[in-house]
Amino acid sequence: MAKSLFVYGVLGVLLVPVECDMISVCVEDDEDLRVDCRIQPKLSQINSYEFSWSSGSKESLINTNRSGSAAEMQFRDHSYVEELEPHGYRLTLTGFTHTLPYNTTYMCKISRVVASVCIEREHLLPCSAVSVFLKSSCSWMVCALLFFCRPHS
Repeated sequence: MAKSLFVYGVLGVLLVPVECDMISVCVEDDEDLRVDCRIQPKLSQINSYEFSWSSGSKESLINTNRSGSAAEMQFRDHSYVEELEPHGYRLTLTGFTHTLPYNTTYMCKISRVVASVCIEREHLLPCSAVSVFLKSSCSWMVCALLFFCRPHS
């Protein structure tokens, strides 16, 4: 009993600072590129978003709803953004999976908060629940909880 309380106490302390990835990138079954941006917006600001990528020193704006900004022509008819629950946005980009640069930094900005991730083309995972979970920084915490929360005989 004391051992269980100690383990749960340690896990509780470890859970407080854990934060999952704010941005994830994967390839859907139909070869579309999907970028999920889970930045929690600030309550006092209008929700604005920007999705972009960079390779080398060139940054390209893919999609935005910010006034005064516009996506590059090559992306305008090939991308769309939908809102995620409870917060965040999902970019879907069609027709670019096979022409991606080797090493790409994907960026999203919601209400002036920026998240980014750098991924090599060969390491893009399919958008299955298992692969997205394993890529998440929270997966080790869930595994630890499942291991320690098993029923005792």
